[in-house]
Amino acid sequence: MKGVIQRVSRAEVRVQGEVVGRIGRGLLVLIGIEKGDGARELDWFSDKVIHMRIFEDSAGKMNRSALETSAEILVVSQFTLVGDLSRGRRPGFERAAPPEEAEPLYRAFVERLQQGPLRIATGRFREFMEVELVNDGPVTLILESRP
Repeated sequence: MKGVIQRVSRAEVRVQGEVVGRIGRGLLVLIGIEKGDGARELDWFSDKVIHMRIFEDSAGKMNRSALETSAEILVVSQFTLVGDLSRGRRPGFERAAPPEEAEPLYRAFVERLQQGPLRIATGRFREFMEVELVNDGPVTLILESRP
């Protein structure tokens, strides 16, 4: 799994002009699922998102997690994160899991987050989405379950 994690003041995702997911202060998680991803990657990735310390403490140091700050989380599937640009100028998506494999993992990731106390919103899998965000900081991190 690969992800781009953005700390945001607010974010929303629209499908055909309709807002389908919206959060206030929290994390926008863009997630791409690769061939071979499974339960181990899912466990690792969901734990990292909830517990990584990227929110400031009282001293202004990034030392608090989404869980500790009651952050909201917006999850958006984005297979282009696993695109390969090492050859030519057009991305190749050979490493991306096919939709029938990726969708159950995406849904399991969302369900795992929803089991906790945080408010979780989502985009729509396999839809063309418009994502709007106000990056807080800006803080943007890349998260990969495989080195």
